[in-house]
Amino acid sequence: MNVKQMLGALPKKEKLRPLKPLETVWGENLDTNHVLEEYPRPQMMRGNYEILNGYWRYAITSSGKYPHKFDGLILVPFSPESPLSGVGRQLHPDEYLWYERTIDIENFKKGTCCLLHFEAVDQCAAVYINGHFAIKHAGGYLPFHVDLTPWLKPGKNHIRLTVRVQDFTDTSYHSRGKQKLAPSGMYYTAQSGIWQTVWMEMLPKHHITSVSFRTDYDRHQVTVNVGEYLAPSSPRIHIKVYEPLLAGGALSLWDHVDETALPVIDCEFGSRRFTLDIPDLKSWTPQTPYLYPAVITSGSDTVRCYFAMRCFSVEKDDTGIPRICLNHESVFLNGVLYQGYWPDGLYTPPADEALRYDLCKAKELGFNMIRVHAKIECRRWYYYCDTMGILVWQDMVNGGHPTSPVLLSYLPTLLCVPGPVKKAPLHEDSLIMRLLSRKNPGLAPNGKLEYVITGRTDPRGRQEFLRECIQTIGLLRIFPSIMTWVPFNEGWGQFDTELISELIHTADGERLIDSASGWFDHGLGDFKSVHNYFRKLMPIKDSRAYVLSEYGGYVYRIKKHCASTGSYGYRTFHAYSDFEQGFSRLMLREIRPLIKKGLCAAIYTQLTDVEEECNGLITYDRRVCKISHKTAKLLRKKIEK
Repeated sequence: MNVKQMLGALPKKEKLRPLKPLETVWGENLDTNHVLEEYPRPQMMRGNYEILNGYWRYAITSSGKYPHKFDGLILVPFSPESPLSGVGRQLHPDEYLWYERTIDIENFKKGTCCLLHFEAVDQCAAVYINGHFAIKHAGGYLPFHVDLTPWLKPGKNHIRLTVRVQDFTDTSYHSRGKQKLAPSGMYYTAQSGIWQTVWMEMLPKHHITSVSFRTDYDRHQVTVNVGEYLAPSSPRIHIKVYEPLLAGGALSLWDHVDETALPVIDCEFGSRRFTLDIPDLKSWTPQTPYLYPAVITSGSDTVRCYFAMRCFSVEKDDTGIPRICLNHESVFLNGVLYQGYWPDGLYTPPADEALRYDLCKAKELGFNMIRVHAKIECRRWYYYCDTMGILVWQDMVNGGHPTSPVLLSYLPTLLCVPGPVKKAPLHEDSLIMRLLSRKNPGLAPNGKLEYVITGRTDPRGRQEFLRECIQTIGLLRIFPSIMTWVPFNEGWGQFDTELISELIHTADGERLIDSASGWFDHGLGDFKSVHNYFRKLMPIKDSRAYVLSEYGGYVYRIKKHCASTGSYGYRTFHAYSDFEQGFSRLMLREIRPLIKKGLCAAIYTQLTDVEEECNGLITYDRRVCKISHKTAKLLRKKIEK
């Protein structure tokens, strides 16, 4: 172990100063009259919609009562903490954030529905229509909608929309990812409120509510499930599937579809669940990300979707080593960790083009896989992964009460803890319980040491995580690029690992599971998953596929492209050439030889700098790449051999 590097990664005692706020080129050129106007749900597209991003009135109050006056304007969907919002103010757990705007709906017709969609609001939102309560939603990373129809009458309507938000960040058990009210090191600025697109769509009273595709690659079949609202008994489901396409990261897959051409499949079904045989199957791979466009009609409602033919598995090679397979062929996953933070928008990209930039740079640097870390991205991000051929490992967003970094970070890093958490119950009079209760008086014992260590003593938080875990799968499983679910990272909020692994497998049997990324491994899931920043990288034998789910974290701080006076990471370089050489040596001398010895995936930390963390391959403002195109091309060629 490199003790010097490990000690250097410990939190600094001195107070680091933020520097002049960084700005991306997209934030610099943002047109506030046209903010993230792209269709937000690329897997179930309709034509009749309106984006409601832009300036709303806002207020921050100390009570939950409607504000006497508003403080000014906020640019939705940027959180108030972000520079692009125009507010630049942290919402505290004892405060309320209010949004308000009016919506004019022209020529509303009887027999139609109007749905108001919120793609994500962090954390707890209450929505009011014309001053009347409509809906409450908890969960800062998942979409929800309000049916405006009961408030509308035929003809012209003038609607007053009000949203009240509370965000407890890291003071409660709610899912929060890497947000902290006191950010430092590997934890970042907390954000709150509306942070993804708000939009509205008109649709028939009887309409499609959901579509899902489950592919059976070996049988050349796909099973389609169509959910409906007020489904009558007579209308049949009509589906057209067109020739598979290589969209290459296009704004819309449908820009490449000739809907006047004959579809390869044109069928009607009385059932809402049906199976299609796929002729002349074309496989989805990182090299050939073929997508099948599909048009589904029920009654007078039509949606445009797509699916892909691929399968994921772990299979033994000729020497008996478990290997990760795509379409039954062994594939080495050269991955990169992705935090999804922006200096000017925080959780929210300043433009749709910014999403594509990050993914294009990841591919250019030789990565065929991205691990989304402790966050759920907007749905368009996954669409671009589908079209570009980038495999995705998706973390569940962690939560739970505050925990001890000694127990969950420093000791496991020092000892490289490989095994399961001891499940023996704790007695209230035990020494460790008395010490933990003294430090965290609000945490009541409930019988499991694991719950106490990982901040999961509150049953409400455990139930919320289970619910959001299933909802996350329901939201994202339609995207074919997602290949792995990661419920827990380094013990953050980890509990009942066996139960949750089984829950995920039951909800989605198509994909693989990394049950415990880093440590506190219970011997479950498809991977032996290791984080190693300070030890020599070594082969590990296991009945599961061996993956290095985090490594690297090399620091190269570039002046004028840093957000803080300090830097956080795991090994520091002071010159461009030294950093590039160090990264190249790591990839060629340590990672590449391990592939033959059983390494199936390696996820480098990380794609971009984030605040104090200067361990990205790209600066936080996305203006400088720390690896030259020539070096990236050479590394890509040698790793892919």
